[in-house]
Amino acid sequence: MTNWDSYINGFKAYLRLERSLSENSVQAYVHDIRKFCQYLNLSGLILLPDQVRLIHLQNFLKWITEQGLTSRSQARIISGLKVFYKYLLMENILSKDPTSLLDAPKMGRKLPTILSVEEIDAILEAIDLSTAEGKRNKAMLEILYGCGLRVSELINLKISDLFFTEGFIKIIGKGNKERLIPVGKVAENEILFYLGNIRSHAHEKYGQEDVLFLNRRGARLSRVMIFSIIKALAVKAGIKKNISPHTFRHSFATHLVEGGADLRAVQEMLGHESITTTEIYTHLDREYLRSTIIQFHPRNN
Repeated sequence: MTNWDSYINGFKAYLRLERSLSENSVQAYVHDIRKFCQYLNLSGLILLPDQVRLIHLQNFLKWITEQGLTSRSQARIISGLKVFYKYLLMENILSKDPTSLLDAPKMGRKLPTILSVEEIDAILEAIDLSTAEGKRNKAMLEILYGCGLRVSELINLKISDLFFTEGFIKIIGKGNKERLIPVGKVAENEILFYLGNIRSHAHEKYGQEDVLFLNRRGARLSRVMIFSIIKALAVKAGIKKNISPHTFRHSFATHLVEGGADLRAVQEMLGHESITTTEIYTHLDREYLRSTIIQFHPRNN
């Protein structure tokens, strides 16, 4: 493992500085490389990155398959290795990429869990609005769903990013890319109420003065806290689906597509680099159409 540490450290610097990836993404890539190092150690193979051959990678793929990893997890690990070796090529650490002929396992496109408009309403109605935290949570979930934010974008949202006069909020997304998202009146009103009645009375910690959503201690909310709030509300609303903050983002996009929104506009609002990523919501829309026809067509009753 130590023989690989210098390469991994250089890879981490490349991901942070040149690819501008978040710390979570960087750690995910590093985890994939260390998984391969673990396999080499257990197999008694003392190899540096430039000594790795296709056969070693194929045997590694067989090993992770035997460990019970899903096709999706296998594909992610292989993708991580491919990015690592692409970095090594760029740095002239090796002249040939052993991952170039390595095929990822075939897998079907997994459609994400979404909530219906009624289920989202039920979650919002489950919030206890008699408390300051409840009023904060209402504003938080309205903008999470109303703007299709990632959880990291939600917790990092600043008061200075709100441009309600113009009808937009500014988001710094993946790769530090900035985008403007239209904000609806419901979300805007909830945020303005929260700002005027709850946030204005908060005692912020030093450096948190511009952060929109704060916890009881006056600090930025954590990702885990957002997950916990949503899970608890789903239970209270009687929703059995396994949901997360990202479910609101999927639901935002799906409801737009179902309503006839242009796919390019949805791509822009979600901050997807490729429209291929956004196209999954057209698959969801087809599933919705299919289930509607099967449920309501007289020949199916």
